[in-house]
Amino acid sequence: MSKILVVDDDRGVRELLEIMLSREGYDVTCMEEAAKALNICKKGVFDLIITDLKMPKVDGIEFLKAVKDISPETMVILITAYASGETALSAMKEGAFDYLEKNFDMEDLKAIVRNALEKKGIKKGEALFIKDVEDAVRFGNMIGKSKEMLKVYATIKKVAATTANVLILGESGTGKELVARAIHENSPRKNKPFVVINCGGIPENLLESELFGHMKGSFTGAYADKPGLFEIAAGGTVFLDEISELPAILQVKLLRIVQEKTFRRIGGSDDNRVDVRIISATNQNLEEKVKANRFREDLLYRLNVIPLRIPPLRERRDDIPVLTKHFIGKYSREFGKEIKNISAYAMGLLMEYHFPGNIRELENIIERSVAMEMSNIILPENLVLAADCRWDGIPLGKFEFPDKGLDLNDEMAKIERNLIEKALQKANGSKTKAAELLQVSFDSLRYRIEKLHIE
Repeated sequence: MSKILVVDDDRGVRELLEIMLSREGYDVTCMEEAAKALNICKKGVFDLIITDLKMPKVDGIEFLKAVKDISPETMVILITAYASGETALSAMKEGAFDYLEKNFDMEDLKAIVRNALEKKGIKKGEALFIKDVEDAVRFGNMIGKSKEMLKVYATIKKVAATTANVLILGESGTGKELVARAIHENSPRKNKPFVVINCGGIPENLLESELFGHMKGSFTGAYADKPGLFEIAAGGTVFLDEISELPAILQVKLLRIVQEKTFRRIGGSDDNRVDVRIISATNQNLEEKVKANRFREDLLYRLNVIPLRIPPLRERRDDIPVLTKHFIGKYSREFGKEIKNISAYAMGLLMEYHFPGNIRELENIIERSVAMEMSNIILPENLVLAADCRWDGIPLGKFEFPDKGLDLNDEMAKIERNLIEKALQKANGSKTKAAELLQVSFDSLRYRIEKLHIE
């Protein structure tokens, strides 16, 4: 159980946070004075500290420095009613994980707490899940033992040591943010901020301010100077998720940061220099967007110095059992259940499923199955796959298991042969085109054709 210390001279805030965090399953201690809190920190290490900025005798920044001296690995979140750009930057420079105003949204705080604990590498049950996942290879927060993922891990190690910009390519749900974090955590910038920006998740009229900051009075509601995320990430890494969704006008400003390492706040007249590494990610074909005049070609070249493709789950099926065991352990602990495994038949269904939503979909499937399962093993009837998943041409929901049983490997081979033959027929015999239709590599298709003796 993660240990959290709340330090705030406001009794109401302490009680609110204690109730909320305790409900989330954390071990919460509350203190009203920073000096007393430091004494407790000297006696035992906390995983996370949430502290007020303005407190009597010792303020939040001084407390942050003292905590980092005692326990550098402890994550710290600052909360204050007196937000300003300068204090935010000071907090980040001193090692704070994040910074919030006191009118924060509870769901936002919960997410930040989870992210802080994840970054520290103490996600709930992490040690237990390592035991559950036999023969797994773990890299950062990614797990897998397939040849495809081992290649990804090797590439991350090589890329991390450089300062080059990286473009991560992959379908939704493949774990592109985890890859970006792994690059950052294995780089010389690992002790500096890692800032995530979802280019498609922030309204266009707010995105420029979020990225580059603004000056007081530059627009209605700009009551104070505000640093942008690039400024906060100084010395570290900026991860631009869904880069294909970046509006054209901001593509120009981003190009300036990439080329000249400078930017200008909204309403500002001074150029600010910033040293950040940029890692971008997309599930779109940016070259097609360039041809359609929806993405700048010069920006693509600057971002795509090192391309890194993350294979979809259907191309790394050896990882499905490993990931399944991990998610079973995770949600069994979360839901207070004793589920330890999955039936062979249910695992067979997962192994043949196409997973359009990739790892994210697998996690959702297992979470739902664990929630519904009443025994200590996940059975097929509680494995809810997409409606179009079929068993040898028969919808799975209508499939009746024969009384005498069946040979699972033989049935799976029939399904695989059926799909490959149909793909070859649709591709007029072209193996290259058939591989594209099946969304596997050419070598993988050739191996399957030889294995199944398909003419």
